[in-house]
Amino acid sequence: MNGLFRRLLRYFFSGAVFIVPLAATFYLIFVAFGWLDSLLNLPYTGIGFLIIISVITIFGYFTSNFAFKTFEEWFDHLINRIPLVKLIYSSVKDLLDAFVGDKKKFNKPVLVTINKDNQLHQIGFVTQSDLSELGLDDMVVVYFPHSYAFSGNHFLVPKANVKPLNIPGPVAMKFIVSGGVSGFKEV
Repeated sequence: MNGLFRRLLRYFFSGAVFIVPLAATFYLIFVAFGWLDSLLNLPYTGIGFLIIISVITIFGYFTSNFAFKTFEEWFDHLINRIPLVKLIYSSVKDLLDAFVGDKKKFNKPVLVTINKDNQLHQIGFVTQSDLSELGLDDMVVVYFPHSYAFSGNHFLVPKANVKPLNIPGPVAMKFIVSGGVSGFKEV
């Protein structure tokens, strides 16, 4: 009887590992759709999401156009003159550019030696490789994302302690954010 109970418990947890993330994902998407639709006062779930995706795509088309670049630069200049708004706007814009913009920053995963005596290493991303303006020619800036969080630290690291990794940036980010659980395979 004890073996049967353990087997049933193992089956339960095995099923939970599959179903809970799937259910949580669908639930969060459904809640997000409902929230968007309630903001726009729309009768059907998901229409608000489609409208927002369409508007963002249209803006993406225009921002890729040379004529819109002038307006975008003017708007950025205007926004960057307002003290508190500048801080929020430029931070969010830089973060998005780092992930999906033309200036992607998380595409150079590296292994950094943190402690040579204990062979302690950490995976991060080189975000600035030229620090000559600071008089630090032998240093680079490495960003270390935190696991299970949208935060991280950046350090100025001697180039000698930095070893490039031969994996894509998104794979390295997934590995770090998952706490090393995800492995290095692209899905």
